[in-house]
Amino acid sequence: MTSLSNFAEANLTPRVRGGEKANLMKVFVIDKNKKPLSPIYPGRARILLKQGKAAVFRMFPFTIILKYAVNTTPESLRIKIDPGSRVTGIALVNDRTGDIPFAAEIEHRGGIIKKNLEKRRHVRRGRRGRLRYRKPRFLNRRRPEGWLPPSLKSRVLNIDTWVSRLIRFCPVGDISMELARFDTQRIANPEICGTEYQQGDLAGYEIREYLLEKWGRKCAYCGKENIPLEIEHIIPRSRGGTDRVWNLTVACRRCNHRKGDRPVEIFLKRKPDVLKRILSQAKTPLRDAAAVNATRWDLFQTLKKYGLPVECGSGGMTKFNRTRRGIPKSHWGDAVCVGKSTPEKLGTDGVRPLKIKAKGQGGRQKAVLNKYGQPKQHRPLKPLFGWRSGDIAKFGKMTVRVTPRKTGSFGLTSLNGGRPFNRSHKKLVRVHRSDGYKYCLC
Repeated sequence: MTSLSNFAEANLTPRVRGGEKANLMKVFVIDKNKKPLSPIYPGRARILLKQGKAAVFRMFPFTIILKYAVNTTPESLRIKIDPGSRVTGIALVNDRTGDIPFAAEIEHRGGIIKKNLEKRRHVRRGRRGRLRYRKPRFLNRRRPEGWLPPSLKSRVLNIDTWVSRLIRFCPVGDISMELARFDTQRIANPEICGTEYQQGDLAGYEIREYLLEKWGRKCAYCGKENIPLEIEHIIPRSRGGTDRVWNLTVACRRCNHRKGDRPVEIFLKRKPDVLKRILSQAKTPLRDAAAVNATRWDLFQTLKKYGLPVECGSGGMTKFNRTRRGIPKSHWGDAVCVGKSTPEKLGTDGVRPLKIKAKGQGGRQKAVLNKYGQPKQHRPLKPLFGWRSGDIAKFGKMTVRVTPRKTGSFGLTSLNGGRPFNRSHKKLVRVHRSDGYKYCLC
């Protein structure tokens, strides 16, 4: 718990983008007994800090603590989550007013965990063969019910961490999450009967969102992005093609009209590489969607432990809500539109999400190994001069991220970018301890 500093002033000062002053997200407030109160505007928080009635409690998310108790009952908010395999959007929404006090995008490290586990497995197998032959055993491995690979479990734990933080720092009464990235029943129904394809408000959104994710939100034929895309049949229906998902792709209007009712082999006869890619990708399942579907129920059970009502929605419903309200595509924008509880009017103007990147708490590996699996460099796991890698400190008027070294000359990197430089640890003032995440203030 610290007093008002230059770093706190930076969090409470509106940023200027493109000549217009951007509104900051609200500041979390807790009272003397650490009871969460309603978030307040940055101007009000600045006044409380300068008058000495409050102090900075935490930098990420930015929270102040009052020096007195408050007996009022704050208005409850709703946490809305859009889980993703690589990036998860999370937001706080007031169902009554449509206000958005907080929004964030969490970048997961599941791919890095998978690579590290594969590297460790290769080292162990190589070491087993070099020392003496030991027959591998597989029958002595038991996995508990509901087990998930570490690369997938980390996604659930990251979301759980931030949900618990938001519940600690603001009054939360409900939780909404996107339980299914795609509603498989709504995708399957159009394949059975053509009339059902056109019925219902969400019928076209489920299958369209699925195809956009599968084909990377770009034209399958020319590769153009950020343009309107149309659903296109790889094998034309006039030539025996069906409405099944494996026969559908997305294409721009120009390519769709040029192809017409010609077979794809004739349309792409001069582009054999593109033809091969389309035919192979058409029957390839979504890897990212599979990762989200594998973790959805584990995440649902994890959120239920907080004892709050958990509302569930599908990806098609999220896009339907976002399109009706004219909100641009983004991870935090999708989170705001999750579920049927989405207000008709949302205050998205000026919202700047906090960029969060999961970095981990540091591995248990104490040595760097060479290609033979032998240690070549030892890394201490204990802090150096009381600092850990990833701590955030104040150096003069700059806010920097710290990389400690044994020599005492630490590597410093500004949070706003720029070239790293070295300075003595004696000139640093800690403002935030490393918690396994990297933050971006831009």
